[in-house]
Amino acid sequence: MPSPYGSWPSPLSAADLATSGVRLDGARFVAGEPWWGETVPAERGRMSVRRWADGIAVDVLPVPWSARSRVHEYGGGSWTAADDGTLFFVQDDDQRVYRLDPGSADPVPLTTRGANHGGLTLQQGRLFAVQEDLGLPLHLRGIVEIPQDGSAADDDTALRFVVRGPGFCAHPALSPDGTRMAFVSWNLRRMPWEQAHLALVTIGEDDIEWAPARAALQPQWLSDHELLYADDPTGRWNLRRIRVDGVDAVGGSEPVAPADADTGGGLWVLGQRWFRALDDGRIVAIRTNGSDELVLIDKDGSAAALPVPMDAELSIVDQDGTRVLITGQGGGVTPGLWLVDVGSGAGDRTVRAVRGGEPADPDWMPPAQSITVDGPHGPVHSFLHPPANPHETAPDGELPPYVVSVHGGPTGHVSGSVALWIGYFTSRGIGVLEVNYGGSSGYGRAYRERLDGQWGVVDVDDVLAAAQGLADAGIADARRIAVRGGSAGGWTVLGALVRGGAFSAGIDRYGVADARMLATDTHDFERHYLDGLIGPLPEAEQVYLDRSPLTHADRIDVPVLILQGADDKVVPPSQSEAIRDALAARSVPHEYVLYPGEGHGFRLTETIVHSAEAELRFLGEVFGFEPRL
Repeated sequence: MPSPYGSWPSPLSAADLATSGVRLDGARFVAGEPWWGETVPAERGRMSVRRWADGIAVDVLPVPWSARSRVHEYGGGSWTAADDGTLFFVQDDDQRVYRLDPGSADPVPLTTRGANHGGLTLQQGRLFAVQEDLGLPLHLRGIVEIPQDGSAADDDTALRFVVRGPGFCAHPALSPDGTRMAFVSWNLRRMPWEQAHLALVTIGEDDIEWAPARAALQPQWLSDHELLYADDPTGRWNLRRIRVDGVDAVGGSEPVAPADADTGGGLWVLGQRWFRALDDGRIVAIRTNGSDELVLIDKDGSAAALPVPMDAELSIVDQDGTRVLITGQGGGVTPGLWLVDVGSGAGDRTVRAVRGGEPADPDWMPPAQSITVDGPHGPVHSFLHPPANPHETAPDGELPPYVVSVHGGPTGHVSGSVALWIGYFTSRGIGVLEVNYGGSSGYGRAYRERLDGQWGVVDVDDVLAAAQGLADAGIADARRIAVRGGSAGGWTVLGALVRGGAFSAGIDRYGVADARMLATDTHDFERHYLDGLIGPLPEAEQVYLDRSPLTHADRIDVPVLILQGADDKVVPPSQSEAIRDALAARSVPHEYVLYPGEGHGFRLTETIVHSAEAELRFLGEVFGFEPRL
């Protein structure tokens, strides 16, 4: 018997969203074997470091220790390891760096309390990190070499700073002779995808040389006198090579295998990597144009696609000979870690899933459809996930409800990959459309800069256009389209609800409601992000008022579900509570849920389960179906 959309029984429960699949944070080869970081939701989101032992994933980092960096709030690079099995990690609750020796259960502190650390790397046996000191009136960040003997655990003067100042830095790379450091640097008023320098410094000296760059990423030394890095002077992040004499760049850089795709992206986390140069001179790189592609660039500059199952959110996290470790996911596989051996190029390449990466059942989670609609500012790229359940059909003539998903960032990106939260909806008969609105990465600088000065306009217009496209094409029931998003995506959700007309409900996950409040309350990394997206304060204060959904909350006339982490420092609870109060004052149907112990994004099992079920119940109430939890 046909059943109404939204009411279909599904094998995917909310508990599956918390316990199924893997959530990874970095990986590396240790004595030739893969180790990886993995979140354990059942242990309150603890980040463990794991390896294989007799076919079983075992913890290298024991309970209750948790490796998590809070540098720039988004962290990344929270651990690394030596080939003898020594683990170095940043402990979540105090942000100190620790050393865990093989066979020991008691980590040894290597740094004092009071500063954040991330981006840990072992280079030529030396331990480097990005340090962030927020305890001073002038916040300082830098690249620091940490003694491994514990001598800096109680004495900051034992640390050796390579560079330190009020700006930001990432991707430290030590030259083969150990005398120089290359890194990426940007100032407080710019985001790294807007402008970031390629910097070089001699270890132990203060003078920094700035090589020509527009938005540099990930320097890697090819020799003592040659650097490989990514930059986007043409509007696409492509690989470039530059000669170096001492710390001076010699001449300009030259492109390496240029393409109409991005080898690079938004530098939100310190551990992200888009390419690796192999020992034999070849390069394994990611190219993104909507979806990700893995390519092998030969020494003559020719590039060939590598057949791999993953095509979304790829990061080439480590390299050993001809082997690379890659995290990611795809249209037919769940998130995971893969070992790819590119071999000699004679057809002996192998691809092996190390952790996760299970094939998705296409009957339940078919590949997404890439679609483009015309918007008022140009084409709008999206990925369509129709309802899919091999055991169910809907009544004749019924169109399905849809959730239009708005990613965060706003310089973020979705690639149409398999995601359990999407399957949670689609298997019950609720379609999902993921929108890469103007401002998203993955389509080049011009598409990304469409949002410059227009946040709250272009993103809202594009999401509304995408929703209207669903209705006009007869894909979705025009009366049952909801919009869902978190963080910056929540801003767009609320902005679209203020505008009205396309959506019958909204799901706001820790979303921005008042841009002025965000500019005042937010952390250093995004302190001036809004200068480019809206305008500088106080000059543009009226624009902030006009764009903020809170200013026009009296125009929201559809039900809203608001989900918020109590410990969120990126978008504090005050943002969500201001919208809640405005809705309550006008008796607009709404629900507000505050989750203790959660920050910017949900990690705890109980939160993931409760929030998923809350969203499903909310959609059922608003759209008139009885969901099966």
